[in-house]
Amino acid sequence: MVSINQLTVDFGGFKLFEEISFLINNKDRIGLIGKNGAGKSTLLKIISGHQEPTSGTVTMPRGLKVGYLPQHMKYADTRTVVEEVELAFAELKGLEKNIADINMEVAERSDYESESYMALLDKLNELTERFNLLGGSNHEALIETTLKGLGFERSDFGRNTGEFSGGWRMRIELAKILLEQPDIFLLDEPTNHLDIDSIQWLEDFLKTYSGAVVLISHDKAFLDNITKRSVEISLGRIYDYKASYSKFIELRKERREQQLNAFVNQKKKIEDTEKFIERFRYKSTKAVQVQSRIKQLEKLDRIEVDEFDNSSLNIKFPPAPRSGTVVVKADELSKAYGDLLVLDEVDITIERGEKVAFVGRNGEGKTTMARIIMSELAHQGKLTLGHNVKIGYFAQDQAERLDESHTVFETIDLVAVGDIRTKVRDLLGAFMFSGEEVDKKVSVLSGGERTRLAMVKLLLEPVNLLILDEPTNHLDMRSKDILKQALRDFDGTVILVSHDREFLDDLVDKVYEFRHKKIKEHIGGIYEFLDKKKMESLNDLNASIATKKNESLKKETSKGKLSFEERKELNKKIKKAERLVEQSELNIAQLEEKIEDLNQKISLPENASDTSLFTNYKEAETSLEAEMTIWEEAQETLESLLQQKEDLD
Repeated sequence: MVSINQLTVDFGGFKLFEEISFLINNKDRIGLIGKNGAGKSTLLKIISGHQEPTSGTVTMPRGLKVGYLPQHMKYADTRTVVEEVELAFAELKGLEKNIADINMEVAERSDYESESYMALLDKLNELTERFNLLGGSNHEALIETTLKGLGFERSDFGRNTGEFSGGWRMRIELAKILLEQPDIFLLDEPTNHLDIDSIQWLEDFLKTYSGAVVLISHDKAFLDNITKRSVEISLGRIYDYKASYSKFIELRKERREQQLNAFVNQKKKIEDTEKFIERFRYKSTKAVQVQSRIKQLEKLDRIEVDEFDNSSLNIKFPPAPRSGTVVVKADELSKAYGDLLVLDEVDITIERGEKVAFVGRNGEGKTTMARIIMSELAHQGKLTLGHNVKIGYFAQDQAERLDESHTVFETIDLVAVGDIRTKVRDLLGAFMFSGEEVDKKVSVLSGGERTRLAMVKLLLEPVNLLILDEPTNHLDMRSKDILKQALRDFDGTVILVSHDREFLDDLVDKVYEFRHKKIKEHIGGIYEFLDKKKMESLNDLNASIATKKNESLKKETSKGKLSFEERKELNKKIKKAERLVEQSELNIAQLEEKIEDLNQKISLPENASDTSLFTNYKEAETSLEAEMTIWEEAQETLESLLQQKEDLD
């Protein structure tokens, strides 16, 4: 569908990537991977036509519709949310007008058998089919579903876009792109401004979308749940794997080990051959063998080992001074912005050494609570900090707060005090700013570089309470893993405002959910919380079904016993449900057997590079998961029918 051919990008003698080529096929789900600065965003800009390469071409079919969401963009704030999103239906609006004009013309004509009249009807049918394909008269419902899925309330629809923060305006732009239904999505960090609920909604949308998806994301869970192919940019080259991110990491490691083994073996063979040539070069009796070995070396296809970019952060937080047992305590705390109440008489207690997550939809008060703890906002109610609490704070917009006129070195040197001033260069070096990079102006730094620089400030003095508001938004995978380990090792208290499930997993031991102006405490990790939320929703649903069932049974009881025909129909439904359960159980057994067989094949060393096995394994796992859902629904239906029969007997 889209062909990238021999693409090279040269920035003043530095080649970002050189002669890279790959194809984007219809229905591909590609994760574009690489460290910050590797060229991922540049590649998306080139594919979308927003930037020209130094050399090479991008070819695609005429009329192919591309939906591109950049990481940063400028906004025009002259419309309401709905008016802005309706721009996605510009083609549909045009079709609607054309259809209305043709219908009017058809109604006025009477030459029903003429060629021009028949051509007009054909045109009407063609436009109507296209109109229905794009959502037709249902486009208002599509707008509402999409906006709600991305976290907007109905009350937001009529508000001017200028009333929203940059993150929310990015959601509006994402909604427009989703509603345009392009042939290919090019999404650059789409989850940066989304909360967990919205991310999960977007996952479900993209997984079932009929077009192709190419996305840049440092959210491992998001990548794993959507992508089936990984294209890594590293040191100017690309590595293409038909696997999700986690599987790609495993395959890349295996490939490098195989290359190293083959390289070592080949190197030994070359050395032995060269020794033979050197030893017998001047012996006439060995002249034929020597010439043969020389030709072998000339024809030998030299094995190369993939180069990996191993530069990474080196974070270690200073030891935390001891604080009191209770670090943060809020009693009946409330916060309102004018008439807008955000927090309503909430209670919260965080103790020394705890690592907790603040989660919830954007606008529910997570950042507000963090700023109240920092004494940046006035509030009602009581908030108490424990004895000897010293706070290190990373704000959500910390990277944007940096003074762009300063250099990297000046940014830290101006705020460092005491002995740490003699170690500024070492500190910057630990955050991948070395040599001439410390003299770069902040204005030319990428989002990831700014985030790293802002994070250096946290290490300037020892603290015992770290409050990090969305610290991973611009960090690459490796940097996030290193930050996560540093936070694990930190012996103080940590409050994390984050939507990154993989980052929070195995890091936090308590989750505070912000919802409907209240805060609810959940003991356990992030995935336990998410599973519980699904279970709570299911329990609510089951409770609703049970209520309706009881009401229905009461009505039937008041009418008397079921008739013979009605009982006969109920028994037929039970038998049908039993057959569905049996068939589903048979399918599950077959899929489990298939997965076990594939698992045994994958474990064999000779199959390590056979990506089709991994693909089949993943597809089988997906099929098993879907079949389990079918079985659960069939089992619930059967149990419901049997309960009805029991209640009537």
